Amino acid sequence: MTSALRTLLAAAAIAASTTAAFAAASNMPTQYQPDPALKTASMGELRARVSQACAVTQARLQNVSETSLSRKCDCYAGRTMRALSTDEVQAYRDTGVFNDTARAKALGAIDSCNLQRPAL
Repeated sequence: MTSALRTLLAAAAIAASTTAAFAAASNMPTQYQPDPALKTASMGELRARVSQACAVTQARLQNVSETSLSRKCDCYAGRTMRALSTDEVQAYRDTGVFNDTARAKALGAIDSCNLQRPAL
């Protein structure tokens, strides 16, 4: 009986860790709904949203105020949005997150603008 219980617990642990691994590997947060305003936002509005998201994220990472990061985050948002293809911008509009190719460009902009890379 004890070995059956151990086997059952081991199977449950493996199933739970597999589910967690698949969730962690996903590019899209669970239950995430992109803002419908992204569909009609101008490129300037998209850049401003990216800059604001950068400031919030970097302020948490660096434990500083969001306003102290405005110049660097404007650098990041400008470089990132200029580097994106039309398809990458459309994917961002559709999902609210950067796809894999856009993410690579965004990471390059993070490095160029001397910001900290967030843990993925």
